Amino acid sequence: MADSRFSFEGLIAKNAPEARDAPVVKRGKYDFAVAYPDPASLPIDGLLDGLREAMEQEGADLALYAHQSGYAPLREFVAQKLARDSGIHVSADDIILGDGSGQPIHMICETLLDPGDVVLTEDFVYSGTLGQLRRFHTDIRGIACDQDGMLPDALESAIKNAIGQGKKPKFIYTIPTFQNPQGWTATKGRREAMLMLSHTYGVPILEDDCYVDLRYEGESVPSIYSMDDTGSVMYTGSFSKIIAPGMRLGYMTAPKPILDVARVVKSGGSVNQFAAWAVHRYATGHLDEHIVEINNIQRGKRDAMVAALGENFGSAAEWSEPAGGLFVWLKMQEEADLQAIRDKVLDTVDVGYQSGPLFAPDGVSGK
Repeated sequence: MADSRFSFEGLIAKNAPEARDAPVVKRGKYDFAVAYPDPASLPIDGLLDGLREAMEQEGADLALYAHQSGYAPLREFVAQKLARDSGIHVSADDIILGDGSGQPIHMICETLLDPGDVVLTEDFVYSGTLGQLRRFHTDIRGIACDQDGMLPDALESAIKNAIGQGKKPKFIYTIPTFQNPQGWTATKGRREAMLMLSHTYGVPILEDDCYVDLRYEGESVPSIYSMDDTGSVMYTGSFSKIIAPGMRLGYMTAPKPILDVARVVKSGGSVNQFAAWAVHRYATGHLDEHIVEINNIQRGKRDAMVAALGENFGSAAEWSEPAGGLFVWLKMQEEADLQAIRDKVLDTVDVGYQSGPLFAPDGVSGK
């Protein structure tokens, strides 16, 4: 461990996150704690071929700093895909590429949030975004949900309460499709209700749609962005779940005032050119076929998980049966404490899972 006689005590920024030791991560042999793709499904050869072609055709461009918004041909591909699959009609100039969808979410947070601002989100939601919101010292308020999404009455009540406190929410953050971690997909009616409340109270929506391609059955639901005609919705997506998380490649689109600031706050310039080249070359010719393949694989895993839960838990628990995505949400009877036994389960039977508080805005609910 490095030693220093110089003391940084008193110099750390007041808004810096609390310091922590580097975590020691232990993964179970049967690891359900993180939503990994099946390693066998990774398109290694296709990505290699794409990168090789790009290097031969554009390798000299590595001598230059790339555009702040990211590799233009990939942004054009994203714009075309959004129009075809999600009814979102934007140009390549309206797309910013980022390191996964996490960086675009961070850029939006940095663009909009001041300490103490209220953000509304689902009662259990992606822990990575919760961490980012806490980094900005945000007042995060969870909204009750059922299998159809956020409850409109609960959302409206939370908006009114915040406004009554002089803290009009800065935005509503939602994962409406195959929600992380609860697994549900918000119905069209619930999306319309959220959008109506957004318009009524002047609270924008951040739609995180990074799982939308992972549909195993059923009909697609229109994106919230596609139903909006006022410019009140910001949208993020990702290649992480449909190609490879390690590529760290996602994107955002939003109204122009948000994009203009987001480009300025974006750290590190463009995304990694190697990743952008490889993904673009591969995606233009093979992505649709690959998505069908991985959805067939993940559907089988979903079916096996749901069957195993039924066989082993019976009436002692209830769980989601998602039509896509990567998450099954298990709820035990009230007296059970899955948080308390998590480490023991990992140590004794080598099974890893995450407990509810990790996904709770208050950090304690859902044990």
